[in-house]
Amino acid sequence: MNKILIIQTAFIGDVILATPIIEKLHAFYPEAKIDFLLRKGNEKLLANHPKINKVLIWNKNKRKTRNLIKTIKKVRASEYDAVINVQRFFASGLICGLSRANLKIGFTKNPLSFLFTKSYEHKIRGLHETNRNLSLIQEITDKKYVSQKLYPREVDYASIAKYIDIPYICIAPTSVWKTKEFPQVKWVELILSLDDRFIIYLLGGPSDKIACEEIKDHTERKNVINLSGKLEFLASAALMKGAAMNYVNDSAPMHMASALNAPCNAVYCSTKPSFGFGPLSLDSKIIETNNELKCRPCGLHGKKECPLGHFDCGHTIQTKQFDKPEYQN
Repeated sequence: MNKILIIQTAFIGDVILATPIIEKLHAFYPEAKIDFLLRKGNEKLLANHPKINKVLIWNKNKRKTRNLIKTIKKVRASEYDAVINVQRFFASGLICGLSRANLKIGFTKNPLSFLFTKSYEHKIRGLHETNRNLSLIQEITDKKYVSQKLYPREVDYASIAKYIDIPYICIAPTSVWKTKEFPQVKWVELILSLDDRFIIYLLGGPSDKIACEEIKDHTERKNVINLSGKLEFLASAALMKGAAMNYVNDSAPMHMASALNAPCNAVYCSTKPSFGFGPLSLDSKIIETNNELKCRPCGLHGKKECPLGHFDCGHTIQTKQFDKPEYQN
C-alpha cells in the first residue's frame, strides 16, 4: 500500500481522535504516503506532523458545494490505494465513495456506506471513540490499541517559553456547544479555590476572548492571564503538557491533553463519558454532577442551550469535586 488518505472534516477534537489511525498505519506501512483531509481552520493542528505526507483542506464555510466538488476531483486524481473515512455524514461518504481507491473504508452509519469496500459498525456505548476509529483499519493492521498523539514543533515550544517560568494551571472554559460548557460563575469559583501562587492561563480561540476576559475580570485576581487567540493549536497543547493541572470541558482541549498525556480534570455537563469521548491521560479525572437528573444526557454532542432552561447538570457540580494541585516551586 503506497498512498493512503484519512478523512475527518469535523471539529478539532474529532481530528485528534482520528490520530491513532495515523500512528498505526505508519507503523504497518512505514513507506506509505499518508495524507489527511480536514476542514479549513484545523490544518495547523497537524502542521509538520512527522508521519503525514500532505494535509488536504476542504473549505466548508465558503462555497461549500463548489469546494466539495474540487476536493473530490483532487482526491480522485491522487489515485489513493486506500481511503479511510472516519466521519458518518453524507459529504465525507461522497468523497470516499467517489475516490477511485481500491479500498474504501468507513462506518455503516454513513448514508453512502454502500459505496465503500468495507464498512464497520459504530457503537456509541461501550468503546472509546479512538477504539471505534481504529476498528476501521483492524483488517489491514491488527487489533492492538494505540492512543491519540500530537506533535508540537520547536516553534510551538519557543512561543510558550515566556509562560512557563512559574508553576501554572491551564483552563479551557469554552466549547462549541454551550451545554458542554461549565458555567462561567462556576469557573470563577474554581479559580478562587486554587492556590493563588499558580499562574492561571485561560485558553481558547479568538472567538473565546470575551468569555475568558469576563472570567478573568470576575476573579479579580492578577494571576489570571487570558491567552485566548494568542496561541496556535499546537502551542496551546505544548503549554498544557507542562501544566500542574488542566481544567477542561468535554471538548477539544480535553483531547489535546490526552494526546500529550497531560494531567486534566474533564467537566461533563449535558453529556456523559459513557458515550466514549472521555479523557485518556494517565492523570485524569471526570467531573460530573452527583445529582440524578432525568434530563441528562440531553444529546450526544451537546446543544446551544439547556432545553429546560435550568442547566442543573452544570450548576450542581461542586468545586470540591476537582483535584487541586499543590504548589511546588
